[in-house]
Amino acid sequence: MALFFLKPSDIRVLAIESKFVYDPPDQAINIIHSDDHILLVEKPAGLLSVPGKPDNHKDCLESRIQAKFPEARIVHRLDMATSGIMVLAMSATAHRHLGLQFERRHINKKYMAKVWGVIGEEHGVVELPLRCDWPNRPLQMVDFELGKSALTHWQVLERNEKSTKLLLHPKTGRSHQLRVHMQQIGHPILGDVFYAHEDALKAANRLMLHAQSLELFHPNGGRSCNFNVQAPF
Repeated sequence: MALFFLKPSDIRVLAIESKFVYDPPDQAINIIHSDDHILLVEKPAGLLSVPGKPDNHKDCLESRIQAKFPEARIVHRLDMATSGIMVLAMSATAHRHLGLQFERRHINKKYMAKVWGVIGEEHGVVELPLRCDWPNRPLQMVDFELGKSALTHWQVLERNEKSTKLLLHPKTGRSHQLRVHMQQIGHPILGDVFYAHEDALKAANRLMLHAQSLELFHPNGGRSCNFNVQAPF
């Protein structure tokens, strides 16, 4: 499978400007699970995980959740354009416990995505190191010298005429990892304003990437817990 590497000259002005456009959805946050230690929620596409610096970026998942659960603390993030499951800690102890699980890669995450083109293979692996493309941040780029290791497993779930539905299993958690890895193997995620070519961008009215499942060890007792929320596409 051929690799297509990002170049600054390939990045469209639209992709850079789009990061300043923020029109969050007004839908209620779906609560998947709640107890004294953890809170699992479904973040809608288009909503920031945490507040941005501009005043009009203060509306975010964290602020909406804390309006109802003041003790809830963010542990990890999803891209604004990505929907799906997130876990928040309900105490300082739970926050430390979950933070260590993410740091040590003990938390298992799986995503659903629709990508451009028909993939012939049934499954595969992308292992390309990533770093921030500083002149064009928040974009990320492949860099074999300075990039941090990034590993993604993928599996075909369904093929359509011009697209493929994939189950993505990142083994690392680099910024924009799934989006860049799919673009680099020639199958950008549909609706991706940062990395998709024009046809793939126009093929969907949102980024077709959804955090579908999250498996973790409960901070109280350490039992394995697996939470799921189906993709809306």
